[in-house]
Order: sequence, then C-alpha cells, then structure tokens
Amino acid sequence: MLRIAKWTGLVLLAVIVLALAVGSYFLFINPSISMTLNKQTFLMLRDDPELLTQLGAVEGTLFDFHSGELDDASWVRKVTDRKTTEDYLAQIRSYDVKSLTGQDKLTYEVMDWFYDTVLRYNQIDWLAPGGPMDGGTAYPVNQMFGVQNGYPRFMQFQHVVINEKTARHYIDRLNAVGVKFDQVIDVIRRQAAMGALPPTFVFDKVLAEMNGFVGKPIKENPLYTTYFEKLTKLDIDGDKKAAFAAEAEQAINNTVYPAYRRLIALMVELRPQSTADAGVWKQPQGDAFYALALRQQTTTDMTPQEVHDLGLSEVARIEAEMDTILKAQGYADGTVGDRMRALGESPEQNWDDSDAGRQAIMDEYTRIIADMKARLPEAFAVIPPQPVEVARVPPFAEGGSAGAYYEQPALDGSRPGRFFANLRDVKETQKFGMKTLAYHEAIPGHHMQIATAMNLDIPLARSFLPFTAYVEGWALYAEQLAWEMGAYKDDPLGDLGRLQAELYRAVRLVVDTGMHYKHWSREQAIDYMASTTGSPLSDVTAEIERYSVMPGQACAYKIGMMKILELRERAKAKLGAKFDLKAFHTVVLENGPLPLTILEEVVDQWIAAQT
Repeated sequence: MLRIAKWTGLVLLAVIVLALAVGSYFLFINPSISMTLNKQTFLMLRDDPELLTQLGAVEGTLFDFHSGELDDASWVRKVTDRKTTEDYLAQIRSYDVKSLTGQDKLTYEVMDWFYDTVLRYNQIDWLAPGGPMDGGTAYPVNQMFGVQNGYPRFMQFQHVVINEKTARHYIDRLNAVGVKFDQVIDVIRRQAAMGALPPTFVFDKVLAEMNGFVGKPIKENPLYTTYFEKLTKLDIDGDKKAAFAAEAEQAINNTVYPAYRRLIALMVELRPQSTADAGVWKQPQGDAFYALALRQQTTTDMTPQEVHDLGLSEVARIEAEMDTILKAQGYADGTVGDRMRALGESPEQNWDDSDAGRQAIMDEYTRIIADMKARLPEAFAVIPPQPVEVARVPPFAEGGSAGAYYEQPALDGSRPGRFFANLRDVKETQKFGMKTLAYHEAIPGHHMQIATAMNLDIPLARSFLPFTAYVEGWALYAEQLAWEMGAYKDDPLGDLGRLQAELYRAVRLVVDTGMHYKHWSREQAIDYMASTTGSPLSDVTAEIERYSVMPGQACAYKIGMMKILELRERAKAKLGAKFDLKAFHTVVLENGPLPLTILEEVVDQWIAAQT
C-alpha cells in the first residue's frame, strides 16, 4: 500500500509538472531545457497511447484518456513525425550548450544525438513510420516484433484491467485493431511498390503464426482467455463481467479475426515477389541504411568492416578460454563448437520435455535470480525497489521469438519487471547456460539498469531512450560482473555457459555484418554460428532470422560491453586505490541510457573529479 501511495503521488506530481512545463512554454516564461523536454515528452505521449500504457503511469485514473486507443501506424505519420522531430531538435539546439551544466548539459547532448538520428532514418524512403528507432525492426510485419504478434502480446501483458474503465477500454482496443491493421497493410503495399520486401522466410513464419492465431476458437484465443482471467479478478457485478466477456468475444469475431485475415491475404499475395536474400543490402538505399543502423545501434562510427574484424578477433580470444575449461572437464576432441554441442546434448544438462520440466525451468530461473539479489549489495550502492519475475513467452509467439527478453515494470508499481523465457524447445535451455541468461535479462542486467533509470530525477524521456549499445552492453557486462562476484565459483560448466554466451555476442558481429554487408546467405550465417558456438540448430536459426529483420541490433551487445569494460579499466588505472566499483556502477547507471560517446565523456569527468 505504501508503494502504491508513493507512485500515485508521483504520477499526480508528474502530471502537474508536465502541465506546468507546457503552460510555461506557451506563456513565454523562460523554460529550462528539462522543462522543454518534458513538454515534448508530454506531447509525444499524448499521441502514443501504447507507449503510455507500457509506462503504466495513469491507467484507469482520471488522467486515463488513452487506454482505449492504439497508435497511429499510417504512412502519413512518417511525414508528421519528421516535422515534429525537426521542431523538437530546433528547440533543443536553441539552448547554448556552453552555458549548460550537469544533467541539463547531458539532456542537450543526448537529445541532440537522438533527434538527429531519427531524422537520418527518415531519409530512407521505404522505411515504415517509426522504423528502427521505435522497435529496431526494418519491416512492420516480421516474426520478432511485428504488429501481428506485438498487438496480442501488448494486450496480454501491458493493458491492465483494474476497474470498469480499463475493462471497457480493452474492448475499445479490440475494436480499434481493424483500423491499425489496415494502416499497416497500406504501409506494406507502399514498401512493396518501392521494391522493399522482407525475405521469404519472414512471410512463411508470420503466415504460420497468423493462421495459427485465427485458427483457434475465439474462447481459446489469448486475447479472450487473458481478458476473461483479468475480469474474474475485478470486484464488479457478475452480470457486468459476463457482458464484458460477451462484447470481447464479439469484437474478436467481428474485428480482430477479419483484420488478421486481411493481413494474411496481403502476405500470401506478396510472398511470390520476395527472395531468400537475408541481408538489407538488397533493399533500396540498403548500404546507407545498414551503415545508419550500425551507427544507431552501436552509437559509434565503426564501419561494417571494422565490426566484422572485431568479431573475428573476439571469437578467437573467447574460444581459447573455453578450450582450456573444456579440456579440464574432459572434452578434448573436436572444435570448441563440437565440444559445446556434445556438452549441451548430455542428459544431465537437459530438462524433461513436459509441462513439469518447463515449470522446473521457470522455478530454477526464479531461484537463480533470488540468489543474485542477495549478492547485489557487494557491487551496488543503490538497489531499485521494483521486483522482477519470470514469465513464459506466450506459446503463440514462441516460434519466432528470441530465446528470452525483458519487459520493464510499470511506473506506478502495478506491474513488475518481467524476464520472459522461451520454452518452445526445452533442449534450448541447457542447465549450464541458465545463470548467465538470468543475470543478463534480470539482475544485475536489464532489470537493474532499467529499473534504476526509472527512479532517476531526470526528464522522463531520458529514462527509456533506446540506446541499444548502452542497454544491451550493460546486460552483457552484467554477465561478466556476476562471474567476478563469485556467482560461478565451483561451477566450471556455468562459467562455460557464460563464455559461450559471450562467444555468441562476438559471433553476432561476424554474422550480422556478414549478411547485411558481405551478402552472406541466411544458410551461411546459420552454419557459421552453429559450428562456432555449438548451440542447438533451432536456437541458432531463430537468432539469425532475428538479425535479418533487425539490422545492426545484434552488434550492440559486444561493442557496448567492451566500452564499459574499457572505461572501468581506465578508471582503475587512473584512480588506483581510490577506485570504488560501487561508485563506478553509480556513475554508469544513474545518468540513464546514453550513447557510448557521451557515456565516455561522463566517466572521464567523474574520473577527473575523483583526482
């Protein structure tokens, strides 16, 4: 109750502050750069109802004007977004950066970098509205985070049903999906007319997914079953619950399923025009797009060739470390990939392929996270209060989903952070790799970083900007940090799992640039990754297909990790005995997500202040 009261107060205060920020701007009172950004954020959220729901600040309250609406996905939005971004960038650049200090200076630098990158993407003619800056994908319908699986996932896990208002708005969003899907259909047709289509395997994946989705009886569809389950927890009259459930069933039958069938028909129509080429090089402005994607995802100016060469170098280094441990464990013959495959196939490293086996996996992840939570004070001065829980990737989305992912908690405390584990194939969850995955997705990885950012006294936008190299670099750094904290003590196989995960990220540098820069085929990339890492073929295939539709994103992990380690070693060398690991983590985490170039400036300033 105390936490709910605290968050309610903060939400009301935030609304007041945002209103004052907007009011002061239009009344020509000199606003600070933070107030200007808050005003921009307020206006952005006003037009982005799904993001506002994901933040979870005002659902079901007097200020809930949005939770019955879906985002505008029309082509027109690309034009309006460009004009808005140009205006926002001009507002930021109207400040004299030389006169700014502290967080105000960081706000200027971060937003200048962000808005400039958004405008660069807008110059790629065929990209859909929002594009990679919204979700990292090149195509609005894809097996990873396309609208066809993103919409039901959003309704299941983000749209809360806590009172009659939010129950009604759930149905409103079911009825709104027809318009949104028609907007997406128009966008895809426009892309196709410009010669931009995803690879054939994407068509096959999403068609199988969508046909399976609409092939279920309505009362077995997750959009209905999830809503029904949420309704049962509401303290309202039983007749009202029944009426809501009946309306949801009608909306799914009359609006949702027909919208999916229209999208299915379009994908069937366009599939013959697609090719097997997995790289974005084949698209109009393909090379320019990939160079921009690498810049955005890594927040560096590294060229594709430099990234590729770095990957090969890191693969060789990590393989040497793994070779030493494997030989000590009796695995001496064959390549590192061969030996890791043999280890992964051993019965003692696998779970029972049953409901009980899958529940045992979830329980083990929960135990690992609880154990690490107790260790956090060893390396962190401040630990965020938001809880994190383990959840299963929805079965309907397992086929195209990553092996795991994380979703942030709600601002109002109503929803915890969630580490989603993909249990489509229990052979993909090998016991020696579970610690590393839990540390990456939960603590001290994503949950630690994102929940910390949500608690900072910085403009709201800066707490959730998509700087992948920082966010994923931290999570990969967290895997090594856990090893340094002793989490793998007396567990050499777990340490192999950690190194295999790092090898995975080094391989990503090779295969991502291989497909999008060197014109590798999907099959060539799969073969290289499978033979090098020794991971299950189903896992590797899903990964390569992910990189195909999210150019550059997979390169951010290793480059971000290496930059954080580089900065830590620089601080150790310059500060000597004065170096404090907790203080270093504070300066890295408590400025929110940053481009790596700006993070380097921040750490260098901190080092200078210590000396």
